[in-house]
Amino acid sequence: MIQASAGRDRIGRTARLGRLRVTKAGQALSEGVLVAVAVVAGVVVAVVAPAGIAVPAAHGAAAVSLLVRARTVAGRVGLRLTLSAISVAAGGLHYVLVDQMGAARHAAGVFPPVVRVLACVGIAACLGGAVAAMVMAATENGTTLIRLRRLLDGWLIAGSLFTVGWVLLLHRADRGGDGSASFLGLGRVVADILVFGLLVALRFCLPHAQRTATTVAVLALAALAAGDVLRILPSEPGAWDGIPLAAAGSLVGLFLVAVAPWLPGGVSVVGFNQRMMPVIGVVAAFVPVVFCALAIAAHTVAGGPIDTVMSALAGSVLLALGVRQGVIHADHLRITHESVVREDHYRTLVDRTSDVITIVSPDERVLYVSPAALWVYGYRPEDLVGARLPLYTHPDDRETLMQAVQILRQDAESDIRGPGRRVSCRVQGADGSWRHVESTINHHPDGLIFISRDVSERVAQQVQLEHLAFHDALTDLPNRALFADRVAHALRKRTTDEAPPVVLFMDLDGFKEVNDSAGHAAGDTVLRHAARRLRASVRAGDTVARLGGDEFAALLEWEAGAPPSSAKEVAERILTALTQPYPIGTMKAEVSASIGMAVAVPGITSDQLLHQADLAMYAAKAAGKGRIRLHHAEPPHAHRGTPNG
Repeated sequence: MIQASAGRDRIGRTARLGRLRVTKAGQALSEGVLVAVAVVAGVVVAVVAPAGIAVPAAHGAAAVSLLVRARTVAGRVGLRLTLSAISVAAGGLHYVLVDQMGAARHAAGVFPPVVRVLACVGIAACLGGAVAAMVMAATENGTTLIRLRRLLDGWLIAGSLFTVGWVLLLHRADRGGDGSASFLGLGRVVADILVFGLLVALRFCLPHAQRTATTVAVLALAALAAGDVLRILPSEPGAWDGIPLAAAGSLVGLFLVAVAPWLPGGVSVVGFNQRMMPVIGVVAAFVPVVFCALAIAAHTVAGGPIDTVMSALAGSVLLALGVRQGVIHADHLRITHESVVREDHYRTLVDRTSDVITIVSPDERVLYVSPAALWVYGYRPEDLVGARLPLYTHPDDRETLMQAVQILRQDAESDIRGPGRRVSCRVQGADGSWRHVESTINHHPDGLIFISRDVSERVAQQVQLEHLAFHDALTDLPNRALFADRVAHALRKRTTDEAPPVVLFMDLDGFKEVNDSAGHAAGDTVLRHAARRLRASVRAGDTVARLGGDEFAALLEWEAGAPPSSAKEVAERILTALTQPYPIGTMKAEVSASIGMAVAVPGITSDQLLHQADLAMYAAKAAGKGRIRLHHAEPPHAHRGTPNG
């Protein structure tokens, strides 16, 4: 039955794991299809529609998508999405105005200056909204040092990219006849790089399952930056196989921006309090710094001048790098202090708890045992480390324990972290005694963790309570309920080639006189003596019980081939034992017994058999007491009234 249950558990876990994998695969496929559709749509629109119309329309579509998503959430996340929508809309306005400046390059009057002012306002709103949204995300959660580290990581990436691109972008920005238009075009690249740096830094602050939206947003910013660079770097934006690269980059980026908030993590709180970042998360902030240094070195070797902007950018990157290292060191000191305090706290809890905490490796080898093992089991913890399961477990309980361990190991291998298992087993202590132990087994980074408690006293109390519920308190014999259950069991298991069970019903003759004359204490003494004599008069496999007062009963069961006269011999032996004088202090009480016998017949119930033995006992009393009477077999439905006597 245990094996069948374990088999059903394994089948259920396998089915759940299969469903989970199918669900994850389907989700990943749907997300990939959505991103691919956005990329293809951007390229197709860039080919079939004029950039002056398609790009502003894409800005509007992305802004609407962000606003709609913002209405589905509340709080800082909704405000962050709203600011992002404003930034995207302002970017579209800036795009239109910069194009107007190019078209009205030779126009006179107040129109060009107004357009330039509005273009500056647009790029300022675009940059401000995007940076405000990212800064808000970086400061949503975590300590002050963690928030500051995120912002510094973002600037390390963005500042390095600015420095690398300054020579390329600004050197080309004034080659088009209209320096202001080129510089305003460069403003879009500045916004793209700033937001790109913050997004890359924040991506590693999220749990792995919530990075999809941020990853797509990073790709979107990369595409937007590429499109904006292509618009201002070459004299004429290039094309590849008929695809306008600048427009395609902008449209692909904007469509990805529209899709990103609807992907997993699109409305997550970015401030995931993860102090131990992955290696790639740490390297992501330093790789651009290395490229920044290499770019400056190459520029200097080529004879290029180091202007004020380049010096300021490089200096700010170096300053941010130094501050970041100081922040990391301060945070490390704080974490170390907290770890020491926490370790002392948990060490105190573990050392002083009465529960035995055991950590077991995946190969079932003990890695750690708490000090409580010494006073619970009598073993020193260091003597148990390195041993293998099942450790000092009772042979009858090993299968149950190892099945629970195997189930949890399979869950860990399948990347399932379900509820732990509770197992009760017996463990042998150092003194050789068996302790009843209740263990909760759960997953642990090093394998499995057992939290075990000695429940021997509770088990003993339960056994005692169960014993009292089915035994007579005075004589310790089974009571009427347990005796009736034994009779019913004997009737159920009886086979045709076995002698039928026999019930003896006994009543002590003269007990009332002893009880009235010598007192209840003397009566109790007589009952205890009678119980001991009954036990001594029957065989080991028979059952004797006290039904109440001075009434006793015995169940005699026979193996195949036993002579029917054996029951009569046992009854006579009981009668002889019960009629012997009973010592009460210095006195001896004379008490006899009347015994009724009933032999089970096919179809009879336990209640009917007991009733027949009771009738036979009354017949023995009516015949003069101190004798045995056998109830004559009758159909199970036939009952006679109790005879007078």
